[in-house]
Amino acid sequence: MMRPSVQFDGSTLSPAEVERIATNNADVSISTDAWHKVETARSVVDGILERGETVYGINTGFGALVDQRISPEDLAQLQTNLIRSHATALGKPMSRASVRAMMAVRINSLVKGHSGVHPDVLKQLIAFLNNDIVPFVPRIGSLGASGDLAPLSHMALALIGEGMVLDEHDSPVPTDGVLKEHGLIGIGLRAKDGLSLINGTSQMLAFMTLAERRLNSLLPLADMILCTSMEARKASVQPSDQRVHQARPHPGQSLVAERIRALMKDSPILESHADCDRVQDAYSFRCAPQVHGAVLQRYSAMAETLNIELNSATDNPLIFPDPKNPGPHEVISQGNFHGEVIALAADSMSAALFELASISERRIDQMLDPARSQLPAFLAKDSGLESGLMIV
Repeated sequence: MMRPSVQFDGSTLSPAEVERIATNNADVSISTDAWHKVETARSVVDGILERGETVYGINTGFGALVDQRISPEDLAQLQTNLIRSHATALGKPMSRASVRAMMAVRINSLVKGHSGVHPDVLKQLIAFLNNDIVPFVPRIGSLGASGDLAPLSHMALALIGEGMVLDEHDSPVPTDGVLKEHGLIGIGLRAKDGLSLINGTSQMLAFMTLAERRLNSLLPLADMILCTSMEARKASVQPSDQRVHQARPHPGQSLVAERIRALMKDSPILESHADCDRVQDAYSFRCAPQVHGAVLQRYSAMAETLNIELNSATDNPLIFPDPKNPGPHEVISQGNFHGEVIALAADSMSAALFELASISERRIDQMLDPARSQLPAFLAKDSGLESGLMIV
């Protein structure tokens, strides 16, 4: 049976495809059109070198050393030195899936044709993914405000045959031996290659993508669990009445209310409780569409940010080839490496999930208290002899 494949084109990579790559459930390649863009951008870099122009990231120092002009014979060493000096991450290693996701999103950024990397860099990244060669990358060290320099440098070390990769037990082993086993060798970096490999948001984006995939499955389950709690407490479906949410038409709460109505449509438990004397339910049940819905809207906003970032160029400088008018103006220094948009989207989602957990905990409390639930204390079958869910 053939494995599914994912083709990088710089424009259409989805979170689901990143997840398939992360879990080694897809072979990867680069589209013909994307290869053309990569080669065109590389020709701009080569032209700059041939004309002897001075351009940041290509033949200068980095950061505070930007005013240092580097001689042509030292350009390859400059890029290698950059990788070695920035591989300073520490702490526990990133998971195998996270590193594979990080490599995938870096490839897709580079094939947009604005980075100017040599095609050999991308061929090496593709070979690593298709042979499941996973660099050892410590989790801690990225500043986010200047791309994920440290973790991506550990990834780049493996590409040049240095550093460590993960073995079949996810333990770090020297890279060179693993490359030999697969008939590969470390690549030699050329002008701009090292900077393009590490100057981007790929680590934080990989983490965010895999988190989004989990939320994509978990958020609908939260609504289903809400409905089972409603049955346990014989809570009313009336707060999910369509008219209520037309009167306050936020899309998230309207969708959650619609889900509740659909899930509770044939509930015999609630039907038996239709004529009870309870005036209204507790906040945690009555306000569930509003809270779950607000969380869903935060998720939608995060997903929109994610899809844009997955198909963005996050390098610096960026190259904008124009064959009719070549020159240094084709290379623009800017700030697309800054991770603020990802950080704020992730932080906002974290705050929203706290609210979802909080209201869920309040419903649990409702069910564990026999005075309110009319259920056995702590849901124990034999209260007293058994403690049930008291510790919860």
